[in-house]
Amino acid sequence: MSEHHPVIIAPSLLSADFAQLKDQVQLAEQGGADWIHLDVMDGHFVPNLTFGPLVIESIRKHTRLPFDTHLMMTNPGQFIDDFRSAGADIITVHFETCPHLHRTIQHIRETGAKAGVSINPSTPVLALNDIISDVDLVLVMSVNPGFGGQSFIENSLAKLRDVRRLVKSSGHQIHVEVDGGIDADTAGRVVEAGADVLVSGYFVFGSPDIPASVRILRQSARPYSAT
Repeated sequence: MSEHHPVIIAPSLLSADFAQLKDQVQLAEQGGADWIHLDVMDGHFVPNLTFGPLVIESIRKHTRLPFDTHLMMTNPGQFIDDFRSAGADIITVHFETCPHLHRTIQHIRETGAKAGVSINPSTPVLALNDIISDVDLVLVMSVNPGFGGQSFIENSLAKLRDVRRLVKSSGHQIHVEVDGGIDADTAGRVVEAGADVLVSGYFVFGSPDIPASVRILRQSARPYSAT
């Protein structure tokens, strides 16, 4: 990377123990997590069901960390107000599910939340050209969304570089987030390619020592994040 972007670690609750969500979130926070990533799946856009606003609301009072809420839903616009009310600080929708993307992004911002757009592995970076100046975050999926614990798609590195170039050319301060297969082996490479927000589920919450895993992830990214 030609410029320095402080790396944000955002553990994903998708891989957490749902019987102990409060404790799991607090363990991630103890390890130095910056955000908590919330994967909301509807069983339609992606082949899995996770949780909705009620679960988010139930853990909101147990941490001060920003809630980075990723809506993998066919009709996210109908639920933006609900997720914001539940405590979402950042709301990201998929390019593939929003035929009126600018309207949806504007709606998110009107609630006071930060707005993000996500693209699947098969969606080209070119799709972001008309929306880039209106978002606070771009989420590059480095696996096909729907399940945790998948292997990193190597072509995501080239996509991250392209997104970082697009962000730089926009002249705006926009986070470049990556989600899928992020662990101690891939963290440094995605940061080098342009990511400044690392989502990691299984590596963090699948570990017997959650705080240590957050620290390992940050350390793995650190050598690559310097100018």
